[in-house]
Amino acid sequence: MTGLGQLYSHLERVEQKNRAMAKAYFVVRAEVLDEADRASFDHWYASDHLPLAIRTFAAQRGWRCWSRSDPAVHYAFYEFADVGQAQALLESERIRPLVADFDRVWGNRVARRREILEIVQEMTP
Repeated sequence: MTGLGQLYSHLERVEQKNRAMAKAYFVVRAEVLDEADRASFDHWYASDHLPLAIRTFAAQRGWRCWSRSDPAVHYAFYEFADVGQAQALLESERIRPLVADFDRVWGNRVARRREILEIVQEMTP
């Protein structure tokens, strides 16, 4: 095998290893359309929902952000070791009490979507 062939072979092994160890993220995108609800939503999510969700989901970590492009949009991220763990969460009983709590507090005032994201490539400069 030539030097270039060895390099490609090495890069392929590294890529396979990275895929096998790929982290996954459970993401909740919430739209808080009424500006009057945003401060209380922010406080509730920070003090109640995020800490409870991290513990309940057994996530490695969690964080949240408000969109600067659309001030009504809030994202919460929960990190898992792999996509299987994140997907299992959606099919488990563990998520139901948090969904029910969210619905109880916010009803139809805050729409949300859930997604599972899998890291397929990471780079550093």
